Amino acid sequence: MAGILDGIRIVDLTNVIMGPLASRMLADLGADVVKVEAPDGDSMRAHRPHLTDGVSAMFLNLNRNKRSIVLDLKADEDRARLERLIATADVVMHNLRGPAMRRLGFDYERCRALRHDIIYCAAYGFGADGPYAAKAAYDDLIQAASGFASLSKGATGAPSYAPSVIFDKICGQAVAAAVLAALVHRLRTGEGQSVEVPMFEVAIDFNLVEQIGGAALIPPKGPMGYSRLRSAERRPFRTADGYACILPYSDRNWSDFFHFTGRDDLVADPRFRTLRTRQDHFDELYAEIRREAVKATTSEWVTFCDEKDIPCMPVIDLEDIFEDEHVKAVRLFSAEHHPHGGDYIAIRPPVNYSAAPYTLRRHAPLLGEHSDEILGALDGR
Repeated sequence: MAGILDGIRIVDLTNVIMGPLASRMLADLGADVVKVEAPDGDSMRAHRPHLTDGVSAMFLNLNRNKRSIVLDLKADEDRARLERLIATADVVMHNLRGPAMRRLGFDYERCRALRHDIIYCAAYGFGADGPYAAKAAYDDLIQAASGFASLSKGATGAPSYAPSVIFDKICGQAVAAAVLAALVHRLRTGEGQSVEVPMFEVAIDFNLVEQIGGAALIPPKGPMGYSRLRSAERRPFRTADGYACILPYSDRNWSDFFHFTGRDDLVADPRFRTLRTRQDHFDELYAEIRREAVKATTSEWVTFCDEKDIPCMPVIDLEDIFEDEHVKAVRLFSAEHHPHGGDYIAIRPPVNYSAAPYTLRRHAPLLGEHSDEILGALDGR
């Protein structure tokens, strides 16, 4: 069965994580993603450990379902080859700052001259019209600059980075969504366009969904932030034998929790009766969970909470995620064999399409593995 984007060709000039995640999402939907790499390859190829030379563990799932071609864009011959390739493409993606792309000769105007309805998606750190446009950007920088790192100060007293390249991944999803929207626009109008996805602005929008608080109003009515999330008491709770997320949320949830823990006196407490009143008392509520959590095992908490429809899950170590019963039941992971390196764990796309199920068409490519194939097609061979 053909993928949703079958017949769409994407020339992917991105590297590292943000752009390759976006192009992988599109490749998983059936697009022909041609990964254009410099002679030394995407830097993610170098990260240890490796399945085989030039194919790292991180590279495997980021770059499946793609073809790799090596082009040295400092060489006239290879720039001419890229021009011919772009003329056959529906989408061009890159994550270089604007001046660098202009120096290489592949800004939007040039690509549009090669194909009039091209979709040209540029993903980089900061919007091109702002004073930060020339700054280099990586995930840690965006966590710091967007206000995200500062969110931990309420709990720990100091800013901190999430142990995840959170904005590379969020912005990668934003890039994929932007390309899909531009493809729909072209389908309806016949017009291509230039699309900009700046990490800084995407991160601020992401942060302020819930953190804008009183600053959303003119004049402001209260501070920024979502008080529940900034509580120093908000954390996984220690149980009698481990840790769990125990999260009463609704009025009924809290009533059931108080009854279960023998705190019937708190059921009618005006501080805790409604969501409106609870907003000013999250520290006290979470402290109450912390005091009670250690009195039962994690399994006992999960059983009680499931019976009462209270959100609850054990804290699962990352190393144990492969053995989780739900993960196994939905077949999120599979063992695959890479023809050039051996077996590896593949992660399927988490979104399911009934009319176009996901298929693994290609394993992550070796550097330049498809150069002859792609250039031969351009030459009519």
